[in-house]
Amino acid sequence: MANQLLLLQDVEDLGRAGDLVSVRPGYARNFLVPQKKAVVADKNTIRLQEKLQAERVQKMEEEKILARQTADALQGKEFTVHAKMDPDGQLFGSVTIIDLVKLIQKHDFKVEKRHLQLASPIKAKGSYPLVIKFDEGILAEVTIHILPEVK
Repeated sequence: MANQLLLLQDVEDLGRAGDLVSVRPGYARNFLVPQKKAVVADKNTIRLQEKLQAERVQKMEEEKILARQTADALQGKEFTVHAKMDPDGQLFGSVTIIDLVKLIQKHDFKVEKRHLQLASPIKAKGSYPLVIKFDEGILAEVTIHILPEVK
């Protein structure tokens, strides 16, 4: 048996603020309601839903503008990672998404781990294209250069 809830905040893999969702009772009772991420849906929450959806539309527009500005600034940029590697160009370890997020954030760009799309960790010297997918489907493509560490 599922409970009908009105989301007060965005919940990953469930819905956005203002959505009516059905969840299992334990998830509602133990996580969503105590964390104030949702309330039980009833007649009174319908008015709240309209308000939340209007706020969500405004927030999405603001986020879309910010994402577009960031994507335009990032488009075509090149970032360099200096890593320890053997003479054949194989890394000792790998360059992961978390490493790339830190690198891009160090250059004052606001990106999150969920925005980066990398099939597998980088384990060899070279240049790699990296797609950054912001919310609302906005894309930017950058190039990552992996070079040997300078001693």
